[in-house]
Amino acid sequence: MSDSEPSVSQPPPKFPAKGDLIQLGRGLLMGGADIIPGVSGGTVALILGIYQRLITAISHCDARLFQLLIQRKWSEAAQHLDLRFVIPLGVGILTGVVSLASLMHYLLDYHLQLTLSLFFGLILASSFLVAQMVDRWTIANVIAFVASLIGVYLLVGEHSVKPPEGNLYVFLCGMIAICAMILPGISGALILILLGKYHDITGLLKTIPKELLKGNIDWNGLLTVVVFVSGCLLGLILFSKVLRWLLHNFHTLTMAVLCGLMVGSLRRIWPFKIDATPYTAEQTPEMVPFKHRIYENVWPGSFDGMFWASLALIAGAAVLVWGLDRLSQKYAMHDTSNL
Repeated sequence: MSDSEPSVSQPPPKFPAKGDLIQLGRGLLMGGADIIPGVSGGTVALILGIYQRLITAISHCDARLFQLLIQRKWSEAAQHLDLRFVIPLGVGILTGVVSLASLMHYLLDYHLQLTLSLFFGLILASSFLVAQMVDRWTIANVIAFVASLIGVYLLVGEHSVKPPEGNLYVFLCGMIAICAMILPGISGALILILLGKYHDITGLLKTIPKELLKGNIDWNGLLTVVVFVSGCLLGLILFSKVLRWLLHNFHTLTMAVLCGLMVGSLRRIWPFKIDATPYTAEQTPEMVPFKHRIYENVWPGSFDGMFWASLALIAGAAVLVWGLDRLSQKYAMHDTSNL
């Protein structure tokens, strides 16, 4: 049964109720998807039947909500925002992201080629699905696709400009990456990879909870996470309406640009790389943080077991994405014209 409309005919059950636990579980699935580049939390929301309700709740962060808050009409404000739906879903999403962040961080550090192979297959298949959302490949759409592809391809080159440090950039990364959550087919984790902050953010999400359990507080790391989450919240409120307007008025052009962005980004996550970091005589690869290492793309030098394992992961990831797409089509969720 779809949750496209919140129930208002009956008084809400006591908290937590069965429905709250269901929303928590759905949030876990969305959060787990959001941390994996190539799998869109928006697509999972479509499959779970809560996409329209989620978009509606986000769009209700408006003047009406602030008016109710100023008037201290707490109950009406909670209903307007669909808070009973948003809170357990948000807790589930956050839990899913944090629980998988440690795994993703470990895989990038110690199993880079296989991890990138998985990401490559997920994003490659997703780009084909986004291409299918372009109704007609007109000259304008082809130009938009090629321009975004070339732009991103050059941007994510092996020797591209190092991403800036500082919490202002982290804030902007959060604002941009969160927009992918409400777009079926494109992943917020992919955006963080393109912006050069995926490894940093997953690293903080891995270490901070462990340190808190030990009674240690990394104030700098905690501040970075708070800044990132703040950027996500602001971006969700501000950009959701812009994205809905773009999808409603320039749907095919927007999808063509997104498709080009995804195809161009494949350069960044090409699984076959060599470590070209200029280590000193005293250094080993383990001593240099991942974000400071330099990798160059190469063609596979031999068809060994690692090559075939990488190929299998690419194919398996593509099948997974296509399977998720078939499920979303089953629920007739790819129609973004109702945004």
